[in-house]
Amino acid sequence: MSEEPLMDEVARRTKRLPPPPHVVFESLSQPRRSAVRPWLDLRDGEVEPRVLVAEAPGRVVWSTLWADRAGDEIHLELAAHESETALTVVLRSPQAASEETTKALRHRLSQLFFGELRESYGA
Repeated sequence: MSEEPLMDEVARRTKRLPPPPHVVFESLSQPRRSAVRPWLDLRDGEVEPRVLVAEAPGRVVWSTLWADRAGDEIHLELAAHESETALTVVLRSPQAASEETTKALRHRLSQLFFGELRESYGA
């Protein structure tokens, strides 16, 4: 019987997004669905994430964004905060990363969710 690899938390950040959780959940669970307000703009070295878990309205887990970090998972936790959504992004990985790599991964996740996704809502 094979064991699941141990996953260390590499990054965690929580910020608010303007729409309510059900809207953010749809964006995260179906990131390519909306042609009207696309937001998932992959860069060189990034791969299309797969949705591993989608539990409405509060939890989505993606596979990795990075071709060279195949075991990484991105855990997305949503909570209502007044009329907005508090989104917590947690990067978990079975592999160690240098401080420089960790900083770059954190920056990219922040840019993606709290920059590109936020902007897709007109905020």
